[in-house]
Amino acid sequence: MMNKRVYGVLGIASIMANWNADFTGYPKSTSEGKIFGSDKAFKYPMKKMWDQQGEKVLYIKSLHFENKTGNLVPMKLKERYEFIFGVKDLKNQKTVVTNLFQAIDVKNFGATFAEKENNISITGAVQFGQGMNYYEESEAQEQQILSPFIDPKAKDAKNSTLGTKIVSDEAHYFYPFSVNPFAYKEYVELGVTEGYTEEDYETFKKTSLVAATSYATNAKEGCENEFGLFVETAPDCYLPNLTSMIRFEKGEDKNKISVFCGSLLNEMKEQIEKVEIYYNPSTTEIETDIEGVKCYHIFTQKEV
Repeated sequence: MMNKRVYGVLGIASIMANWNADFTGYPKSTSEGKIFGSDKAFKYPMKKMWDQQGEKVLYIKSLHFENKTGNLVPMKLKERYEFIFGVKDLKNQKTVVTNLFQAIDVKNFGATFAEKENNISITGAVQFGQGMNYYEESEAQEQQILSPFIDPKAKDAKNSTLGTKIVSDEAHYFYPFSVNPFAYKEYVELGVTEGYTEEDYETFKKTSLVAATSYATNAKEGCENEFGLFVETAPDCYLPNLTSMIRFEKGEDKNKISVFCGSLLNEMKEQIEKVEIYYNPSTTEIETDIEGVKCYHIFTQKEV
């Protein structure tokens, strides 16, 4: 089991895209009108990337044809579990929990597994907060889209239908996160997992820095990873939400991200093992007061 904690911030740039829409199609926002992205919006591209790499991913939408009707429908949780683990028996809870920890998304984010004879809740080692948009000039844009087909429900339809695509002209989301490997201590003692390991953390870290960029759909094209802050600490070190110490400033040639948590980290330097910042030097400048921080190109992973 990994013997350290990690705290940090992950940033997503959304240019003429819609990183996280609400049920109206507009970028998700608070009651005060502040744009934000949910933790689910960040986790989903990571799970898709893992799924495409052949990893076991439980909590992801997957389709199948119903035996009775032949309709194409999403799998139920039980069906997805049986599909990825190749088992039918859910009666042995130790076996179920052991299998759950073999799914990479459960190993990172935890699980709520509520099926007949099984009601299992696992608090994930990796926890995300909500990603607030730090660019105050963001505006939603509506684009009219012409369909190649007419509406079959409309009588005497002569022309093809119109649709609407809604995007943000520009938004910059910053997500706080923490990694607590000790969340699985009880499960290690029960013998159902080896715990959250250094390898698990490195896999999470690598994926979190590229998943948004790799996930290209119609609405997400234009979204990419633009920032990552990773603070590795001693096991008994506790840090607050670090997004409150980050500022974003729009520039003509390059944007600037300021990271002002140095005074806090410098005071706790005996408990701080390593601090890393990842960003794209072609589009972004970094300003920070953290002593000994190492900066890396977010795409090449080479030190800047």
